[in-house]
Amino acid sequence: MRTYLLLLLCATLYGSNFVFGSLLLHEFRAMHLSAYRLAVSSMFLIGHLILSKRMTRLTLRDIIYLIPLAIIGMLLHQVSFFTGLQTIDATTASLILSLSPIFTALLARLFLKESFTLRMVLGSLVALIGVFFVVSQGRGLHVSLTTGMGIMFICMLAFSGSTILMRKLTEKMDALGATAYSTFLGCILVFPLAIWREPYEQNSHSLGWWAFLIGSALLIQGLCAIMWNNQIRKVGAAKASVFLNLQPFVAMVLGYFMIGAPITFSQAGGSILIVSGVVLSTLGSSSINNSHNNVLTPYTEKG
Repeated sequence: MRTYLLLLLCATLYGSNFVFGSLLLHEFRAMHLSAYRLAVSSMFLIGHLILSKRMTRLTLRDIIYLIPLAIIGMLLHQVSFFTGLQTIDATTASLILSLSPIFTALLARLFLKESFTLRMVLGSLVALIGVFFVVSQGRGLHVSLTTGMGIMFICMLAFSGSTILMRKLTEKMDALGATAYSTFLGCILVFPLAIWREPYEQNSHSLGWWAFLIGSALLIQGLCAIMWNNQIRKVGAAKASVFLNLQPFVAMVLGYFMIGAPITFSQAGGSILIVSGVVLSTLGSSSINNSHNNVLTPYTEKG
């Protein structure tokens, strides 16, 4: 029971990250926010590795996988996450990103030659119909890669791609170490890009906003990563991954109460289809379930 409660807590905090990110974007610029969050989480994870004496020497193979993992899973994922949240609501963002298990399975089939079953095909179709309802909002489907929804699709694909790279990396490397090192490298990559794309302007953020930023990063990208990793060792990736399907509902409810985001009929109906499709694809599917085994921070490195 304690394990399931901790998994529920992690899933709730991961879902709240969409709302927290939307709130923080009112005070911080998107790329600067990405850089600050990565800096806090990387220091926390590296510190945990040092204190737990789990630091390992990197091999050439590790570096070969770590560099693209940092570029795709941290730089591209983090920047697109906060950039997309600037123009779409937290609920829609969470629903789009909830497709990542399905696209991870597709990439696993393409690059890792894993099976893609009929159940996964049917689940994918159901989930995609749900996305159509959410994205179109009854007005037809018009998605551009330069819009918030298009950017969030890029964010989802970046997360799925980083999952495949993480799986290859953790064949020989501890998952927590891989997450810590890739987060640190991502931080190094995001900072110069943030300075170049969004030149720093003198803006005195209040202590409360800094505390909110640091606290959310430590809690969601730091502590939750460790808790999630520890609990999936006890119950397995298949059972743990089911809890992740709660994220859109958490984002929807918190968005309504914290920032007054309305819940539309298309969002409610689409969320039911998306979650149903993901659950249908995930249950009994080794391709998707195994992909969660090495992912420590869903949607947050995952944001």
